[in-house]
Amino acid sequence: MTAHEYLQHTFPTLKLRPPLFYSWDIGIRFELGVNYDYQNVYENSPYILGVYTRAIDLFKASHSPNDDIFIVVDVNDCGDSRAFKRKLNAFSKYVKNKSLLYKLRQNTIPYVFPEDDENEVYLTHRFSLKCKTSDFAYVPMIKAICRQDMGLKPRIFHRVYFINTSKHTIFHIFDDRGCDLIATSPETIRGIYDSYHHWILDYDRAKIDQVFL
Repeated sequence: MTAHEYLQHTFPTLKLRPPLFYSWDIGIRFELGVNYDYQNVYENSPYILGVYTRAIDLFKASHSPNDDIFIVVDVNDCGDSRAFKRKLNAFSKYVKNKSLLYKLRQNTIPYVFPEDDENEVYLTHRFSLKCKTSDFAYVPMIKAICRQDMGLKPRIFHRVYFINTSKHTIFHIFDDRGCDLIATSPETIRGIYDSYHHWILDYDRAKIDQVFL
């Protein structure tokens, strides 16, 4: 089963694009960055370390080493050929067993943000890799995703989704500010909701609490 087939079967009404939390009924939106100050954004600053800690802890709580997952990377094609070079780094740098890269799939789809494409000329190249959680170095990869808007390197510019087919969840860090975790059942992520309730984004807390009543 491909990532596309899995999504159609398990999340049939979901469009895989941010914000996931507002596109699915069962989910949690967590705050990653706290007390942001542009003057204090540098590698290993308290702000950045706090973002890393939250993102990595939430990923570990959501994924077991033997879980089957799809890593999905969306490369938006606006005529920039450099995008494909950055796409390769999004996988090759972090996959432990390089032979897995032969399983990398690509599917070109209509631009996932059609409202920003008045002339209908943009495309999205969706790359997916089926593997186990333990097959890739998720700590440095997550740090690179968190750094996308921080001016720090290495960083991953493209949107990365971790689709867990064992637990039927999708985990998406949208940037250093926060991340979304959605699921097919509240019970699947209730433990994460209970353990990390204090990290939930206050703006959406009331809506999220209703899901787990």
